[in-house]
Amino acid sequence: MKKERFEERKQQLESLSDEELNTLFWRRADQIVDPLAKLAENHTSPSIERSVLLRMGFNSLEAKEIVQGIFDLDLLGKGAGNILLTLSKELDKDYLQVGKEMIEGKHWKTVEKIFKGVE
Repeated sequence: MKKERFEERKQQLESLSDEELNTLFWRRADQIVDPLAKLAENHTSPSIERSVLLRMGFNSLEAKEIVQGIFDLDLLGKGAGNILLTLSKELDKDYLQVGKEMIEGKHWKTVEKIFKGVE
C-alpha cells in the first residue's frame, strides 16, 4: 500500500516543472508553518516575556517581578514589552524607569485601565 502510494505520488511530482515544484514546496512549507506562527502570535509564556524584558535592559529579578504582576492581572497575552512601552508613552517616562516603579507597586491601576478598560 505504501509503495503504491509512493509510486503514484512520485509520478505526479515527476510531471512538474522546476518552477511548479518550487511553488508546491513553498505552498506546503507555508501550510506546515502557518499553524505554528498563529500559535506564537496568540500565545506566550512567563519565560518568553521575561526574556523580552531582559533584552529591554531589565535584570532577571526585575523581569520576574514585572512579568508576575502582568500575569496576575491576566494580561500576559498583551506582551510585557508592549505593556511597558505603552505605559511609558502614557506616562511620558522612560520604560526602564516605569518598570522599576511597577516593581515598587506603582502604575498597576493605569495598566488595568489601559488594557482592561478598568477604572
